[in-house]
Formats: sequence, C-alpha cells, structure tokens
Amino acid sequence: MKDAIKMAAQLMALSARTAPKAGGRDNIEIRIIEGEDLKKIAGEMYAYGEKTQKINFDRDGKNVEDSDAVLLISLHGAKPMGLNCGACGYPECSRIPASVNGPEFAGPVCAWKLLDLGIAVGSAVKTASILNVDNRIMYRIGVIARKMGLIDGEVVVGIPLSATGKNIFFDRK
Repeated sequence: MKDAIKMAAQLMALSARTAPKAGGRDNIEIRIIEGEDLKKIAGEMYAYGEKTQKINFDRDGKNVEDSDAVLLISLHGAKPMGLNCGACGYPECSRIPASVNGPEFAGPVCAWKLLDLGIAVGSAVKTASILNVDNRIMYRIGVIARKMGLIDGEVVVGIPLSATGKNIFFDRK
C-alpha cells in the first residue's frame, strides 16, 4: 500500500501544480513527507500543542503518526496582484505592508493568492478522492511543517494520507 500512497501523493502534487493560478503566477510550493519524517512532525505537533495549550495538535499529530504520507502545499513569495480590490483589508496593493511572521503563519497576504492556495489544495484532495485515498486538510500540520523548515511559505497546509478499512481522519475520538 505504501507504494500506492506515494503514487497517489505524486498525482495529488501534480493536481496542485497544474491548478489555475491568478494572473498565471505560480507561487505554490509542494512537498511529500513520508517515513521517519512523519514521526518527527507528529512529535513536534504534540510538543507544540502542549507548549501553547492549543487543542487538537495531539489528535492531529496522532493522525500524522498513523499516516503513510503527508502532502504539504504552501503559498510562497506571493506578491499582490495589483488589483487594488481591498479583499486583503487594504484599499490599495501598494499599502500592504511587508510580510510579518505571526505566531504560526506570515501575512498579510493577497486574498487572490490565498485563493490560489485553496484551489491547489482542493485540486489535490479531489485527486485523492478519485483514487479512494483517505485524507483530510489540516492547518495544524502546516504550522509545524513551517516551523520545522520542511517547506517554505507564508501559509502552509498539510494533507495526511492513509488507506485502511476505516478513515482514520474522520473516525476519531
């Protein structure tokens, strides 16, 4: 099954890469994590949840530990689109301040580029669904992957993958 999951992760990465991007500018980074690195991420998730007292980092860390792979997708180095639309909260793109590291992610980020990330993530999980690979989009994995330097990006999302008789990401305590 591990080979099938790895192939599914690669096809999911392909779907994320070829997803439409605003203005044709691709600011998406993708990385597949497997093997011992899954245990490292899980351990960091447990520790971060305990340190910050944020809930469910332990629950999601257990999901990572029990996964066969994790697909990381990030938005990296995205510049504002120059539309002056205000969706980011600023009236003009030129007023958006330089990116600042927040406690988990960096921002502010152009709303249209965040939509690119969402479309890439949606395309990836659509592929997983077609292939019958259990998955779940998890922000907590992204927080830790970014802190560990596993992928560059202002905003990172993780998608754990599994193929068992029961979906471990939804049938959980």
